[in-house]
Amino acid sequence: MAFRAIHAEWGTVFAHLPDLGCGRSWEAVWKTRPPAPLTCDECLHSMYAKTSHSGLRFFAHAPGAPTCALGLESVAHHLLKLELATAAREAGAHAELEVPGPDRTWRADVLATDPTGNWRTALEAQLAPITSADITARTEKMHTDGVTSIWFSDRPRPPWLGTVPSVRLERPEGTKNLTVAEGLVKFSARGWRPVPAGLPQFLTWAFAGRIVTHTPRTPLWYPQRSLATVWTAPQYIAAEDTHLLEEERRQHEYETRRAALRAAQEKKRDEIRAKNAISRAKALEEATAAEQAARTAQTGRLREVAIRFRPGIDPTLAKLADEHGVTATVGWSTGDPRYAGGVPLVDENGVPVAVFDPDPGRVRGHAFRLLAGLLLIFPSQPSQRRFEKATKRAKRRPIDGYQTGFVGAPPSGPARPRPHISSSVLICTCTTPQLVARIQNAEYPAEPSDQMGPAAALFRPQCRACGGKYEKPWRRIGSAPINRTSSPEN
Repeated sequence: MAFRAIHAEWGTVFAHLPDLGCGRSWEAVWKTRPPAPLTCDECLHSMYAKTSHSGLRFFAHAPGAPTCALGLESVAHHLLKLELATAAREAGAHAELEVPGPDRTWRADVLATDPTGNWRTALEAQLAPITSADITARTEKMHTDGVTSIWFSDRPRPPWLGTVPSVRLERPEGTKNLTVAEGLVKFSARGWRPVPAGLPQFLTWAFAGRIVTHTPRTPLWYPQRSLATVWTAPQYIAAEDTHLLEEERRQHEYETRRAALRAAQEKKRDEIRAKNAISRAKALEEATAAEQAARTAQTGRLREVAIRFRPGIDPTLAKLADEHGVTATVGWSTGDPRYAGGVPLVDENGVPVAVFDPDPGRVRGHAFRLLAGLLLIFPSQPSQRRFEKATKRAKRRPIDGYQTGFVGAPPSGPARPRPHISSSVLICTCTTPQLVARIQNAEYPAEPSDQMGPAAALFRPQCRACGGKYEKPWRRIGSAPINRTSSPEN
């Protein structure tokens, strides 16, 4: 099926035109005897005029014709071409169907031409599947030959729509004329919205340059998908530019305000941190003094209980040594309320460096100021999370939060029986004690000391002179064991 043929005498004739485009009637080529001398300008095979049952006039190839592109086109494709040609004429253009390019590498379904000869536009009816790469290549080929193109489809979701200058057409229910359903938009408020228009109106705007192709930079408020290329009027492109400039200005003002607010907040936080540093230094100084006083008084009963019965002390001391490079021991001031029920861990100089397992319900007053600046270590991750969750609900909390960590879950299973501490245990009171410390499976020489050494947090020495336990500060005086014992004792 074709609407264009070559007459041996009259030249190109068009089946859809009342005068065939050459001042002749349809009867001059239809059912004539002998048959009218018509040939296909694509394959040069003989053609004849034909009318369908609905009255549609067209040219058909005579029997024995080779494979021809025009002969393979569907009825729907031919009908859309006719409507495009009719709409182009209504828009004031001269329209011809099935016009080949100069080197015959392309053929326009409808070639719309300005009556004054200023422009030529191919109107392409694309109903068959085609890739975006192929349709782009065909568009560029036409453009190279000085012909712009607009692609049309009346299918629901052509995948190539928007890849090249194109629109999707539809025929609203109850109407006979095609309208633009997708691809024609206007800028409104903050985005693009569809514009309803009939096909002749769309072509009138396109031929006159009142609408042009555009790549949107703001959202398309579209019931369908967004398109890479749309048709719109130049004033709407300018409106989008103005909107983007205004958005950029507002964003700059917002970022400027945010930066100023962040700077003010950071300045305030720095002032708070400076005050906190003074407060925490004072709290640490007071805690250090309390530790020294406890050492002097040697009131270490709660310290002994913490060492023996608080699971997690040993791995906590190891964590401080391995991860923080701090050799620590359990403080003599254990039980002081400033540690909120936790165990103070002090360095070799008696300065608190961490607190083990504090109670979040007791973190207030002096305890808050001290613990806000110390490392808090918990026997398990769940206990660490419970502390953090509880302190988040507290009225007061450090501006940068608490420094917390954990050493692993405590041993599971039933609680081990606590050993009985007899009140008749012999305590060394010798003026010159001869000390030996049992550490794991060996005995090491020891001596009295002004300060507690690291081993003193975990082990107790015994005096060889009186056989009693030595409760005052002590330290090892050698790394080589005196002898080995059969079982560890601490």
